Parts: sequence; C-alpha cells; structure tokens
Amino acid sequence: MSAASDITRRAKSNLAFALNILPKAQRDDMVVFYAFCRSMDDLADAPGLPLEQRKAALEAWKRGLLDGFAAPDAFQQEVLSLRDRHQLPNELLAAIIDGCLMDLYPQRFESWDDLSNYIWKVACAVGLVSIRLFGCTDPASARYAVALGHALQLTNILRDISEDLTNGCRIYLPGADLARFHYSEPDLLARVYDARFLALMAHEAERADSLFRDAAACLPAADRAALLPARIMGEIYQVLLHQMRADSFRVFDKRYSVSKARKLAIFSKYLLG
Repeated sequence: MSAASDITRRAKSNLAFALNILPKAQRDDMVVFYAFCRSMDDLADAPGLPLEQRKAALEAWKRGLLDGFAAPDAFQQEVLSLRDRHQLPNELLAAIIDGCLMDLYPQRFESWDDLSNYIWKVACAVGLVSIRLFGCTDPASARYAVALGHALQLTNILRDISEDLTNGCRIYLPGADLARFHYSEPDLLARVYDARFLALMAHEAERADSLFRDAAACLPAADRAALLPARIMGEIYQVLLHQMRADSFRVFDKRYSVSKARKLAIFSKYLLG
C-alpha cells in the first residue's frame, strides 16, 4: 500500500468515501491529492508538535513544491508525479499550504469577505485541483468548484465551532456577523447557547444554503458525470447542514455526522442515476 493510500484509508472522510465512484485511475490520482491535503491539514493541527516545528514542516513542503525537494521521500515523489502528469498549477497547491499556515495561529475574520479569502485557500483551491483530476472540460466547472468549496467549508465551520475553540481558540465566524446578532467573542468562548446564538447560526446556515444553490445553478451539463464525487459530497454536506438546523445547532454538545447508511443511500442514488 502506498503512503497516500494509507493516509486516505485512515482518514475515513466524506471525500474519501465519495471518491469510490471514480474509475480506478482517477481514484488513484485523487487518493494522492487527498492524502496531500490531509497531510497538510494534519501538520497544522498536530497537537504533539511545537508550533514552530509545524510551521517549518509546512514551509518545507511549499518550498519543495515551488523550488524542488533536495531528497523527496516516497510520498513527496507521489505528489510531484501527480502534479507533473496533470500539470497542476503550483499556485493552487501552495494556496492550500498557505491556508494551513493561517491555521497555526488563532484566526479572526472581521467580514464574510475576509473569511471567503481564507476559504478560497483551504477549500476552493482543493476544488480547482480536483476538477482537473476529474477531467472536467467546461469553464463553468471552476465556478461550480468555488461555490461548492465555500458551501462545504462553511458547513464544516458551523459543525466544528466547539472543536475549533478547543484547538487553539480558533474562531471562523465573521466578527461582523457576531456583532449583528449582539453575540460577542467572549459569549462564544463561554459557549453561550441562547436566542442570539441560534439567530447567528440560522444566518450562517442560510448563507451556506445559498452557496449550495449557487453551485447547483452553475453545474455544467457537459461535466455532470465528471463531477459525480463533488455532487455526492455536496449532498452529504447538505444533509449535515439539515441535521444541525433540525436539531437547533447543538454544536457545543455534540459533533454532527452523516451515518454510513445515509452516505451509502446517497452514493447508490448517484451510481444508479
């Protein structure tokens, strides 16, 4: 088993699940790319490594991609081979690393535009690489990838609020939105669950819904089949968003997830369709 396959197998993520619908050659390529993204994210979050060590490791990856590795290990060789075979833009791979570097320090985003710029790095750049590996040909697929990337990441942010507070006191909700609902950062740090919090979460969930609708509106007919994994991911995360909304956003008490049975039902629908 390759290093990339092992990383992907252990992650058990929604994306790794959705990749099963791809033909083997494409799936193998996406496994390498997913393992790259997962490894960068794990480096940013690794609790056992000092911050400066994590920063140095991420920067070493970025330098290696941009300038070449002195002695690439087996996994780095897999990533380089993938990049070169598919002519993946270095700037997209570097953007993913830049987003992970931002996660090393407690983040504060004053506006949605500020948060959107961060999401572009950690999610939309991932989508823009993925559509190349999926074999998309319609330029509208890039717009789809950006809209869906925003929707998926915002849904993740809502689900992971409590976890992010615990992990480095990270806050991704825009400060302007907190102020709009008179819910302060100290309230969030104290995990205050009240009408203000519910109004804030409903607002963010509606924004995520709107982004899912934007993605659906620009899904190009020519690439519908190629984008099957992305469409599966989109539906899984829409189910996740619905779960949170139906359960009154109890994100301080529980971590929401979509059951394997529900994922299999979604997968089967697209497989048969």
